[in-house]
Amino acid sequence: MKRIFSPLVLPITAVVAAFLFGGLIVWAVGDDPIFVYQLFFSSAFRSAEGIGYTLFYATPLIFTGLAVAVAFKCGLLNIGAEGQLITAAFATAWVGLMLPSWPALVVLVLAMLAAVAVGGMWSGIPGVLKAKFGAHEVITTIMMNFIAVGIVSYLTQYHYRRPGDAILETYPIAEVKDGAVIGPHLPRMHALLAPFGINFPEHIPLNLAFLIAIAACLIVYVFMWKTKWGYELRAVGANPLAAEYGGISTSRNIVIAMVISGMLAGMVGINEVLGYRYRYYDGFSPQYGFTGIAVALLGRNHPAGVILAAILFGALQRSALFINIFTDKVSKDWVVILQAVIILFVACEEIFRFRARRLRVAAE
Repeated sequence: MKRIFSPLVLPITAVVAAFLFGGLIVWAVGDDPIFVYQLFFSSAFRSAEGIGYTLFYATPLIFTGLAVAVAFKCGLLNIGAEGQLITAAFATAWVGLMLPSWPALVVLVLAMLAAVAVGGMWSGIPGVLKAKFGAHEVITTIMMNFIAVGIVSYLTQYHYRRPGDAILETYPIAEVKDGAVIGPHLPRMHALLAPFGINFPEHIPLNLAFLIAIAACLIVYVFMWKTKWGYELRAVGANPLAAEYGGISTSRNIVIAMVISGMLAGMVGINEVLGYRYRYYDGFSPQYGFTGIAVALLGRNHPAGVILAAILFGALQRSALFINIFTDKVSKDWVVILQAVIILFVACEEIFRFRARRLRVAAE
């Protein structure tokens, strides 16, 4: 039991401390912290609609959190998940646009494969540069982010945008007619739960991508902790010199880790294009790739922790609008501050460790 709960102590402590700090901010500006947190929990978890939107907002964060966690386990910091998910989302829409007369199921599968492949390829480039030339992955992945935004924005603007459309987006690959989606798409949770007699709100965009995200967590767990390839990857992250001495190729595992990381980040495009908008929409990501870093840190780079951390951040995003509307002096920016404070407390993990050691020594 101790092995199970000890890794949870510091993240839970960081979240509780951040919530207390957030309450102090609310009190300092002259509002009621208890009412604000009631709004937070009620809007995110008290109804089917709240839970649905919370899980919908959490879905891309599960993908990006997993992506960052896999890279972390190999001793790498993938700052480029944002560029990887942007290129993957465009590739998802591009497949649908190029194959308009093909069967929808075939296009759906090919579009999903394109998202995974393009995300992995975009992340594999910094992986190769790191493995072969020693180029730092933080610099190269940040550079790849800017390249991704530039290329995709250009293609959308000048080649795949509907003439006269005021919004920078591609042609749709599927359309909604009489409440039904015509074209390649992922079924939404309403359709998935209806056969079981569960009346889930039809307008909520939560879709099959959430279940795919959970499946991705299971696959990553099995790969990282139950296979020799995952062991080698973790060994390189723990001590690359010792791993090399033991016959494990450091360069190969760096490339593998970065490719897998990019593939996971690219799966955000599946949720965005096939499950929600049915097109590529420029600027769709509110920094999912960077928030994924916080999700991975809070989740201790473990798939189960990533799920819980993503749900927490999804709940914060869901509640922001309600807090902005129903409080007098607290804006939705308070949620952004709370997210930042959570990240700071997680980053200050050693402070909590030091205090815990002091208390343990004093108790003895």
